Amino acid sequence: MSSHAITCMPARIPIAQMRSVYQVQDVERKLAKLPPQEHEPLRSTYQRMLEKGPDRFQVKPSGLLSLDKLYDELPNFHEVLDDIRRQIALCADSGDALEITPLLLLGPPGVGKTHFARQLAQLLNTGMGFVSMSSLTAGWVLSGASSQWKGARPGKVFEALVDGDYANPVMVIDEIDKAGGEATYDPLGSLYSLLEHDTAGSFVDEFAEVAVDASQVIWVATANEARSIPEPILNRVNVYEVQAPDFEAARRIARRLYEGIRSQHDWGKRFDEAPSEPVLERMAEVAPREMRRAWMTAFGNAKLAGRGTVLCEDLPASSAKRQPIGFMH
Repeated sequence: MSSHAITCMPARIPIAQMRSVYQVQDVERKLAKLPPQEHEPLRSTYQRMLEKGPDRFQVKPSGLLSLDKLYDELPNFHEVLDDIRRQIALCADSGDALEITPLLLLGPPGVGKTHFARQLAQLLNTGMGFVSMSSLTAGWVLSGASSQWKGARPGKVFEALVDGDYANPVMVIDEIDKAGGEATYDPLGSLYSLLEHDTAGSFVDEFAEVAVDASQVIWVATANEARSIPEPILNRVNVYEVQAPDFEAARRIARRLYEGIRSQHDWGKRFDEAPSEPVLERMAEVAPREMRRAWMTAFGNAKLAGRGTVLCEDLPASSAKRQPIGFMH
């Protein structure tokens, strides 16, 4: 039996206390200074803040969460899970808030980095914000843009805290190594303060210009490699190099996905309870993020052929294969 199975306690219902993420008087002061019939988007933001109030749930486990399911489903993330388990243990059954050091997951496309971030958010049950740096068109997406600019709006951090229900949401910065944005604006500049616990407690969004408490945000960044990530960012995160699952681990992932898809759909009962060994061996060669699509294609092809058994011929021929790992520094 693995060590994590021995030491982890059964999952417990999360508990929540309330935490103020901004000061009402700051919002009232800003609203009072707005000229009449001007800056309507900003006025609407302040009014929304006052209507909703500053208090958000600060959720944490009431005990040491069982991570066995994630250890089993994500065999190539054991090092990350070990570290998260240690940090959860420190605050379990105490009055302390849940604190997780910002994570940076390094690895080639398809090893499951973004899936891991989503699973972590689901496990912690604190909500999730998502920023894809590869599709970033505005450098101020994290920090907001000044209300003086046409079409300006708050940044993702402000939105997650003000419009969301949690003081400690999981914020995923996907493909942080692809951050581009405008040449005159560093899209990662706001992270220098956001990733520091002390300075994050009074983060000022450039649109609303009201300090919000982002000190409890749980940060997960993903990247293919670290070479293009600024050193100040790397100094503020725990870095993990995520390997592709080996053949046996990939085979187990493929089987669990098959069983999961089958059980989640009414049509699944028309198919065999488990796939054959030859099919599993073929699926073990597929990149983890491509497996679900490959299974759905295979189920559809088998159905069209009038079979309840998925055969190798049902799998898509062009599925992405797992690539060997080779990190560049």
